[in-house]
Amino acid sequence: MREHLAACSKYEKYVMNGIKSVKMGKPQEAGDVPNRFTFTCPYCQEHNLSQEGLVDHCKRLHMMDPTPVVCPICASMPWGDPAYRSANFIEHINRRHRFSYDTFVDYSADEEAMINEALVRSVSDN
Repeated sequence: MREHLAACSKYEKYVMNGIKSVKMGKPQEAGDVPNRFTFTCPYCQEHNLSQEGLVDHCKRLHMMDPTPVVCPICASMPWGDPAYRSANFIEHINRRHRFSYDTFVDYSADEEAMINEALVRSVSDN
């Protein structure tokens, strides 16, 4: 059977027509979206750390490093300032990054809409 298929011109045309009929779509290009899932340590440049991994890594290895650094988690946020250096980064991550923002933040929502929703909720909770 394999010998026949290898020599059969009808089968060859069938395969070639199948290949021609499959259109290769243009590969999607990655958008200019910040990576909010893996981070690089601002002290030693170790990369591919999750948010929790970055916090643990910095607390374990850089607890006493007084160097002001940019928080990579904050810098990846829509409201983050990639030039702002935390004077005490370890204290910052202990206070600000105890939980993942993904749990509480809708990145696609308009900032004005989020503020309005927070105001409405604050009034209705009382």
